[in-house]
Amino acid sequence: MMRHAYVTLVTNADYARGAAALVRSLKRTGTAADIVVLHTGGVPPSALAPLEVLGVRLVAAGLLPTSHAFDERHARDRLHADAPFTKGGKPAFHTPLNNFAKLRLWELEEYGRAVFLDADTIVLRSIDRLFSYPEFSAAPNVYESLADFHRLNSGVFVAQPSRATFAAMLERLDAPGAFWRRTDQTFLESFFPDWHGLPVFDNMLQYVWFNLPELWDWSSVRVIHYQYEKPWEAGHSKAERLKPLIDLWKAFDADLPVPDPALLPGPAGAKE
Repeated sequence: MMRHAYVTLVTNADYARGAAALVRSLKRTGTAADIVVLHTGGVPPSALAPLEVLGVRLVAAGLLPTSHAFDERHARDRLHADAPFTKGGKPAFHTPLNNFAKLRLWELEEYGRAVFLDADTIVLRSIDRLFSYPEFSAAPNVYESLADFHRLNSGVFVAQPSRATFAAMLERLDAPGAFWRRTDQTFLESFFPDWHGLPVFDNMLQYVWFNLPELWDWSSVRVIHYQYEKPWEAGHSKAERLKPLIDLWKAFDADLPVPDPALLPGPAGAKE
């Protein structure tokens, strides 16, 4: 039988904590798939220890062998200046260049199909059906208006690992003068121009809660993605508006009982 895996990436201690909450949420769905955590050199062993206890497969993943010019264009200060984030705040530990390391998922050829999940996501109900979706499948980047349905969000996607694909990616990624405005997300949208759309409920971006409340449906939401501000950040500017979602994440973080999402109250402005 084809082996399947859920894969995430951690690049520092903050994302390792996020990944632990994600792993707990996946395990509660009863999935039989492997759970793989790619980790870069920026993660101390003490931050990886809780993940090891959870029984995941830890795989060291070095940063990609990109050129010095590429690295300069995608360094945090340079990228944030050339392509500022105007819709929300990125935490101080955000390192755009490290995002490209998730492409190492394509090196995991022992898996016939892999579902990638950012470490700032949690899974509320089984998403094993995604293993039957084709490469490359992703949900739209919708969190402000429906006009963004044509753009993908790379926080959740379906891929078919292949070293040949990975080699082709490296060649395209570091082409002369290449600048990927939203790092791996912009690159993947370019590399897979005919990407297959997943339902928004497979990657529900947290800003939908207050920007598009009529789109939020607890009985359908399968993955919540805490884009921009993270649920473990204390007192960020949107913490009060997102409190129900943050409280839900904290339950997974502390391994506490989680209420049935279908019974949770919806956001203000949602249709009854």
